Amino acid sequence: MSAFPVFFSGLLEDITKKVSPKWRLLIGFISGILAFYLISAKVTRVDIPFVDSLLSIPLISLLFTAFALAGVSHAFNIIDGFNGLASGVAMLVFGAYAYVSFLHNDLFLVYLNLLLIAATLGFFLWNYPFGLIFLGDGGAYFLGFCAGAIGAILVNKYPDISPWFPMLLVIYPVWETLFSIYRRKFLKDYPPHMPDALHFHQLLYRRLLKFTLGSNIEPFKRNSYTSPFLWVMELICLVPAVLFWDNTPILMLFTFAFIVFYTWLYFRIVKFKTPKIFRIK
Repeated sequence: MSAFPVFFSGLLEDITKKVSPKWRLLIGFISGILAFYLISAKVTRVDIPFVDSLLSIPLISLLFTAFALAGVSHAFNIIDGFNGLASGVAMLVFGAYAYVSFLHNDLFLVYLNLLLIAATLGFFLWNYPFGLIFLGDGGAYFLGFCAGAIGAILVNKYPDISPWFPMLLVIYPVWETLFSIYRRKFLKDYPPHMPDALHFHQLLYRRLLKFTLGSNIEPFKRNSYTSPFLWVMELICLVPAVLFWDNTPILMLFTFAFIVFYTWLYFRIVKFKTPKIFRIK
């Protein structure tokens, strides 16, 4: 019930191509409000004293939760650009949630995450590498909403789980979205909500893989080579997240380290100065 509004808005956009990003974000906000009340997906702490005192106020916690869940939903739609990318990242996130749920003997959340992995894997096998079916906006929003909501449930339910555990797991799509807003607004003077072709995965496809593999290689092969680069990037976040799920300072350090690494590599690729270690040959 919580996920339905944001899923339906994406599905409607897939069918009609007439649902603007602003409306989809607003409907994602409604899904976040429903999750707050129906399944206790509440963001009540981020382990920053001043912010936590604000989040102790129910109305602020509600608004912050709704904004966060809508944002994560939108972020997964942003990275849904190549075969297997968003679904592969989602399965890694759900796998980390299942592991920490198992440590807390929460079988409901273990089975829920395993169910999401199994369902997503069924889609993935048809989507990667040949793209026989696609997530669409509806599927991407649904996976992103689940990733955000389950993370909020875990942190709200178990005080020993750091709120930076789910944050580190979803920092790749979240930072992709925030950086895109900054890039469009302040670097290009372009409306932040309007799509463009300068996302990180698009740069990998057009600049890094095209020049390392050769421009004559079939487009679908370049497409299939793009996602593994980003899966590795997600694994760089996942490994410390599952190792230090209860250690806020370390998780914060890895989160900010990823932001610095992503931004540095993005501008290197833009300037055609990609480090040799990231080149295939």
